[in-house]
Amino acid sequence: MVWLYLLLALAAFAVALKSTSIALSVLCLLAALGFLLATVLGVLARRIGSQSRDESLILDPAELRRLREQAQARRAAAGSEPPPA
Repeated sequence: MVWLYLLLALAAFAVALKSTSIALSVLCLLAALGFLLATVLGVLARRIGSQSRDESLILDPAELRRLREQAQARRAAAGSEPPPA
């Protein structure tokens, strides 16, 4: 779909250059600008989407709380032991 926007932008530029009407040229240049903007935003959205993490790997609050409690228990157990000689 992104490449279609780019082709439409090029077509709008071509019409703007071949047109003898100022109003049609301005309208085509604005359309070309809009299609170019849509192309850039589409490419950026695709790139950001491909680099995002998998949502299934994110810990839920209950799992995070359980891991935190385990770490605190380990620290408490390590603190009560005498230091090695």
